[in-house]
Order: sequence, then structure tokens, then C-alpha cells
Amino acid sequence: MTTSQTLAFARRALRVARAEIAAVTALFVVAFGVVAFAELADDMKETDGQALDHAVLAAMRPNVDPSDALGPWWLEEAAADLTSLGGIAVLGLFATVVVVFLIMQRKRLSALLLLVGLSGGVALSEGLKAVFDRDRPAQAYQAVDTINASFPSGHALLSAVFYLSIAVMLTRAFPERHFKAFILGVGVLLTLVVGATRVYLGAHWATDVLAGWSVGAAWAMALWLVAYSLQRLQASRAGQTPVLPVDEA
Repeated sequence: MTTSQTLAFARRALRVARAEIAAVTALFVVAFGVVAFAELADDMKETDGQALDHAVLAAMRPNVDPSDALGPWWLEEAAADLTSLGGIAVLGLFATVVVVFLIMQRKRLSALLLLVGLSGGVALSEGLKAVFDRDRPAQAYQAVDTINASFPSGHALLSAVFYLSIAVMLTRAFPERHFKAFILGVGVLLTLVVGATRVYLGAHWATDVLAGWSVGAAWAMALWLVAYSLQRLQASRAGQTPVLPVDEA
């Protein structure tokens, strides 16, 4: 291969890498999420993992009394409000509004992606809880009501699925990179806040939340990859070049 051929090949490879960076990143998130969940599922049964969980709980809630948490009195009140952002009722309401809007905009693939993401997230959460059947922190530590098993955190999982999916969709509307970064940052921040409040309120162990984030992010990006692949297939049949992120006419 001559020097000119090598340079031409390198330029083509660079263009492909730039075009596929979103897909490669999503694939990495899926792989990392699955591996992280497997490690957390193993660690929660080990002494070291349980020691970490108890240490974090003790730091967040130094005393057994649920009203005596770390920080000022209003922080627990705020955490109780913010944790609702990861509840099924709130996410269901938000999802209904977004799905109706997407359908009105004739973005049917995005609407379907969001519906499958949330419903699949609920199924994953409940199924994994049933498999691992982990006890939550003692009732005396809990500042909010809980109804099922602890691992993984459903609030953390569903918030990751919903807010990350919405953030990726919204980046399509803003070509500027700093706007894209801001939107993705808000999606990540909301996901982190919901998970952190679950630990702070004594509703979950730290590893429950980390596992929920891992599964939720992996599931959201897996669905994005499916939608992206379908769009690439449609674009190739039409002889067009697909755009990123996933969107449809």
C-alpha cells in the first residue's frame, strides 16, 4: 500500500469513526452496565460489599430515628420530593405527555422507544428484585414507605431509562455541542439525584442504586442501538445517509 493509499484509508476510517461515535459510545455503555451489574450483584453477597452498604447508610442516617438524618432539617423534606421524580406514577405521567407530543410530531419510532424502554424497565426491575429478593435497610432507618425487595433500586433504574432516553432524543433539536452537552448533563444529573435520595432516605442500600443505574443506562442505550440500526437500514434502502442521534420523519 502506497503512502497516498494509506492516507486515503486513514481519512476514510476517521470519517467512519466520527459518524459512528454515538453508536460506539452506546455499545460501551451497554457492555459496562452489564459488567457493573454483575459485579455489584456478586459484591452485595460478600462481606466487603455489605460493609460498604452499612458504612454509607450510617453516614447518611447516623441514628436509627428516621427524622435524624445527615444535614439540615429541610434536606430530608427536599429529598422526599425529589425522589418522586423516579417513581412510576410521576414517570408514567411524564412519559404520557412526551409520547403524545412525539406522536403529534410524527416521531413514532421515538415514541415506541420510550414506551418499550419504560415498560421494559419496570419488567427488569420487578424481575431482578424477585430473583435476588434482598432485604431493604431496617424499617427504622426508612424515611419513606417501601413495598418490595431492595436490589436493584427501581427508582434508580427507571430514572436512568427515562431521563437518559429523553436527553438523547432532545439533543437532536440542538446542533450546537454545548447545548447537547447541557441536555445530556441534565439527564445524568436527574438520574443521579433520584438514586442519591433513595440512599439518603434509607429506602435502599448504596449497591442497590448503583445496580439500578447500571441496568437502566444499559437498557436505555440498548434500545437506542436498536432504533439506530433500524434507521440505518431504512436509510441504506433509500440511498440516504442517516443522521445522529436517532430520529425519524
